[in-house]
Amino acid sequence: MNKELNLSDFREGNRIEAKLAKGGLPASIWETYSAFANTDGGLILLGVKEKKDHSFEFAGVENPDSLIKSFWDTVNNRNKVSINILTNRNVYSKEIDGKNIVFIEVPPAERQFKPVYLNNNILGGTYHRNGEGDYLCTKEDVSEMFRDANIASMDSKILTDMDESVFCTDSVKGYRNVFSNIHLNHIWNDLDDISFLRKIGAIGLDKETGKLHPTAAGLLMFGYEYEIVREFSLYFLDYQEKYDDAIRWTDRVVSSSGDWSGNVFDFFFKIASKLMSDIKKPFKLDGIFRVDDTPVHKAVREALVNTLVNADYYGRQGLVIQKYPDKFVFSNPGTFRIPLKDAFDGGTSDPRNATMLKMFSMIHIGERAGSGIPGIVDTWEKVFHTKPEYEQKYSPSRVKMVLDISEFVEESSDKVAINEESSEKSSEKSSEKSSEKSSEKIIELIKNDPNISAAAIAEQIGVSSRAVEKQLKKLRDENLIRRVGPDKGGHWEIVKSD
Repeated sequence: MNKELNLSDFREGNRIEAKLAKGGLPASIWETYSAFANTDGGLILLGVKEKKDHSFEFAGVENPDSLIKSFWDTVNNRNKVSINILTNRNVYSKEIDGKNIVFIEVPPAERQFKPVYLNNNILGGTYHRNGEGDYLCTKEDVSEMFRDANIASMDSKILTDMDESVFCTDSVKGYRNVFSNIHLNHIWNDLDDISFLRKIGAIGLDKETGKLHPTAAGLLMFGYEYEIVREFSLYFLDYQEKYDDAIRWTDRVVSSSGDWSGNVFDFFFKIASKLMSDIKKPFKLDGIFRVDDTPVHKAVREALVNTLVNADYYGRQGLVIQKYPDKFVFSNPGTFRIPLKDAFDGGTSDPRNATMLKMFSMIHIGERAGSGIPGIVDTWEKVFHTKPEYEQKYSPSRVKMVLDISEFVEESSDKVAINEESSEKSSEKSSEKSSEKSSEKIIELIKNDPNISAAAIAEQIGVSSRAVEKQLKKLRDENLIRRVGPDKGGHWEIVKSD
């Protein structure tokens, strides 16, 4: 592995930490070890200085073997580090430009071993990595890691203070209707509701009392919203359509409105139809699903299910789905439980709410073999010539996925029509007006903040990062703006404001 090490693999997400280590092991190395282990892994370089332009200056260390021995002695000391997740192949030295450099490759810790903490102090010694460096985890961050460390699925918990009265009977009936339409002669179709719910994992047996109670999965899937918040106090589902800049949203559905159940099952069917309502294609119906489902339909549906079954419903800020003219945005509390690379490669699946995923898969919704994200990526590359964008944040933990369709909107592709209104606006005149309006907004934002990033511009004007990059290039080509300094660390200047 070390012979083929590619530093560019670690640059994304600031997963390289360079330290001079002139006086031996730097004390801060252990904060970085904890941060890398608790996040996405990373590379620690000893005997190296990172310059402002992110290039490396190799100073070297005098005695790499002694430094490596000192590292092993400490990482194996349980009074200093809670667990050693490294093997001999992760720590080694190499000679570069005549200088001895020590490499320490820290993999992401498996969730069963998190949090990785220092000095026997879980709350005061657990670190995470973000784009700027290492930071001390909050109590909320640590609690999330402990929840995820449990071998059992989070939603398999039996809620002993609740009974079947928490379930919305219409939701249960709706699920059973879908199930029976798909599995016409299934033996479960003749069961009463309680027996059926136990079979699918919505009800479980309390071994101490011998009584049946809802599971967390059952409560989330079929419960009333006011019952769900008894267990998940921060539970909130939010769908927003944003087609008009003049108003906050053109359509919205929230779990707390009180005019529907507010549970995950009903939310899925309300939102799936809204998300895909403008994807044009003639369909035939087979039960509830269209026989000639397009890959785009499947990808959008898979993205929605992924968001629902991987959310940490104990986490803050709720689950938010947004539909724009040029993109879909899926956002949920909680982070990925496997490395993002493994999720993209496929074949590995570790959903936070495995019982809910099983319930969806029983009615032919969602992938259980780890092929969901690769399928979404493949579809988006083929149809829209772009890749989904994934972003993880901490404190509070959150995952955001953006499915960019700006290329389709701009080119008015005949393959898929996202929105009839968008199709009407795709004429040359409208396109020019829209482009001018976006350019004016971008220039105004740069005037107010020359250090603003493309991502921040996209967030503020409600378009995709890809669309903003195209507008920025156009403005630079027209000599209206210019970039001073590198992409990371530089700033914008207005050349002329007319």
